[in-house]
Amino acid sequence: MNLHTKRAARVALWIAPLLITTPAAWAQVVAPAPRAAASPNQVVAAGTVPDEATRVAIISRLREVYGNDGVSDQLTIGSVVAPPNWSSHLRKLISPELKRVSRGQLSVNGNLVDVKGEVANEAQRQQVVSDMASALNPTYTVKNSLRVSAGEQGLLDRTLANRIVEFQSGSSTLTPQGRAVLDEMAAALLKIAGRKVEVAGHTDSQGSRDTNIALAVARAEAVKNYLATKGVNPASMQTLGVGPDRPVADNTNAEGRARNRRIEFRVSQ
Repeated sequence: MNLHTKRAARVALWIAPLLITTPAAWAQVVAPAPRAAASPNQVVAAGTVPDEATRVAIISRLREVYGNDGVSDQLTIGSVVAPPNWSSHLRKLISPELKRVSRGQLSVNGNLVDVKGEVANEAQRQQVVSDMASALNPTYTVKNSLRVSAGEQGLLDRTLANRIVEFQSGSSTLTPQGRAVLDEMAAALLKIAGRKVEVAGHTDSQGSRDTNIALAVARAEAVKNYLATKGVNPASMQTLGVGPDRPVADNTNAEGRARNRRIEFRVSQ
C-alpha cells in the first residue's frame, strides 16, 4: 500500500522528567494529547501504531529503560502504515542515552525522527542524535532539536571550564592541581545544594576495558570523597565509572588521551 494513501504510523514520547503540557498544534499534527495526567517523572507514549505487536514492543522497550512505573501507555492502534521493520527501529531509538534528555519529546512519524528537549552540554547534544542516526538505516531522517541547558548545569560547566581533574598516573590519588580544581567545583556545588549530581570518571583506551572501568570508578569515588571534605553533601553525589566508552578526543595520540582522562559533573534531571 502506498504511504500517500494511508496515514503513516506515528509515535510521540514525552521524555521524563517533565510536566506534561501539550500544545494544540503538536496534538493535532503528531499525536493525541495524553488522555490522563501523568506524574512529572513519567514517560508518556502517545500516537497511532499499526498493530498490537508494535504497541507491546514499544512499551516493553520503554519499561526496560525507564522501569515499569516510569511509563504511561497512551498508544492507540489504527489504520496506519509503517515502514519495514519500523518496530525494530523504534526499539533501537529508545536507548538509555535518552535518559540524558530532560523536558523532551521524541517524535517518530514514519521514517522522520525529531528529538527535542534539554541536555547538559553540546557534546551530549551531538552524541544523542549521532547514536540515533547510527542505529537506523539511511531511509530515516533525524532532526536535532535538542538544546543545551543554561541553568545549574551551565554553572558547573563554566566552573570546570574544560579543565582536567588530575590524578597521579594510573591511580586514584589526586594531584595538587586536581585538588585545586575541585576546590572551585565544591564552591559551585554548594551554590546548587539540594540537587543531585552525577560524578562520572572517564579514561583513555589504553589497557584493558575492565581495568579502565575500575580506575574510573575509583577516581569518581575519590572526587566525591574530596568534595565531601569541602562541605558538599555526599548523598547528593552519585558516582559512575564510564572508563573508555565515551571518548571526546582521539585516543591515538597523547593529547587526545589526556583529554579523555577526565571527570564530568552532571546535574541529575
